[in-house]
Order: sequence, then C-alpha cells, then structure tokens
Amino acid sequence: MIHPADIDLNKLPVHIAIIMDGNGRWAMQQGEARTFGHRNAVSAVRAATEGCAELGVKFLTLYAFSTENWARPKEEIDALMELMVETIHGELETLMKNNIRLRTIGNVSELPLKCKEELADAELITKNNSGLTLIIALNYSSRWELREATRKIAADVLAGVLKPEEITESTISAYLDTKEYPDPELMIRTSGEQRLSNYLLWQLAYAELFFTPVLWPDFTKQDLHEAIEDYQKRERRFGKTSEQIKL
Repeated sequence: MIHPADIDLNKLPVHIAIIMDGNGRWAMQQGEARTFGHRNAVSAVRAATEGCAELGVKFLTLYAFSTENWARPKEEIDALMELMVETIHGELETLMKNNIRLRTIGNVSELPLKCKEELADAELITKNNSGLTLIIALNYSSRWELREATRKIAADVLAGVLKPEEITESTISAYLDTKEYPDPELMIRTSGEQRLSNYLLWQLAYAELFFTPVLWPDFTKQDLHEAIEDYQKRERRFGKTSEQIKL
C-alpha cells in the first residue's frame, strides 16, 4: 500500500488526465443497469479530485462524455445528463472546501440547457479558487478539437491575421480548448483497457501512460497514489538519452 508520505512532492505531475472507464462493467457485475455504475462513480470522481488537491497537483482533467457517447442508448444518455446536473450541484461544497476551480473543455454548447446552466454557475462560483483546477471534458474528442482548431487557424490565415509560415506547434496549441493549461504529464485509464479513445491526442504526446484493471467506481485515493508513485519511477527523456538527462 502506498502512503502519501511515500510520494515525492517535488516530483508531482503538474497535470493529470484520467479516462474514467468501467462504469458499465461494474454495474453488470452487480447485476444492475449501466446507469447504476455511472451513479456509483461519483465517489471515485471525489476521491481523485480530493486526492490531487491534497497532494498539490495543479490540474486534473477528467474525460466525462465524448462526442462518440451520443451513439449510446437514449435512456443512458438522459440518465448521464441528469446525473451530471445532480453531481455538479451536489459537489459545489466539496469544490469550495478544497479550494478547487471548475472548468470545462469540449463542445459544451450542444449539451442540454440545464447542464450548461449548472456548469456556468459552478465555474462562476469557483472562479477565484486558487488550488487545483478541475477540468471536465464534456462532449469532447481530440479529433473534434483538432478539426475546430484547424478551421480557426485557416480562417485567421484567410483574414491575414496569420501567415502559413508562422504556424508552429505553439500556434496549434494556442488554438486548442486546453490553451490555458499545461499538457498532462500523467494519463491514467481505469478498467484494464489500453487505448486513448480520442482523448487529448495532441496534449498527451509526451505523457506517461498508466493503465489499471480497477473499474472506475472502485477507484480510490490509494489507486491515485499508486499511479503517481509509478510515474515518479519513470525516466522522462523527451527524445534525449539517459546520459543527457543525468548531466
């Protein structure tokens, strides 16, 4: 078991991204409908958020709803949207108590009106909090984000605001939904699946990936600590050799 004292606070990832996977399978193991898993996953969201805040992680991005999730059964989508409203409203006290600022990325404009209102209220209420920034990826996919960024860049080139030869990696990053945040250094995916599922593909280019068999509703602070400890054992070279890193 990893104790928080075992974690080197000087080597914390500044930004952690999580793919919260396994709610449906967890519910099936309990003999319940998939929506039962989503409802019981709120405690895992709280554990991950509070765990990051307690350690001093600056940014946490959670993949809550992808653009592809609209293809799921309507009753599941409706339940997810209802749960989202309940959760945002119900967790405001926790956010304020832990000095957490709530932000979103993704095409939020296509979400139901009540969801958008709750998100806007929560972002406004928590905007002056200075601890962890909790970023919820809603109606998000990386290909959607890159497509939208490309369209904006093209429009600025046509308008004469930007020259093609001026476009760099930094330019592209500045047109993404995540432009205000540093790239994640650690990405955690639960449920044993080992893929990125169209999540932060540009931003995760140099992230350390951690896959755990734990289903998301069972995810605890201990699981978070294990992922961070594993991250701290890795050598991040960014294309260099081990010898260069040690110089």
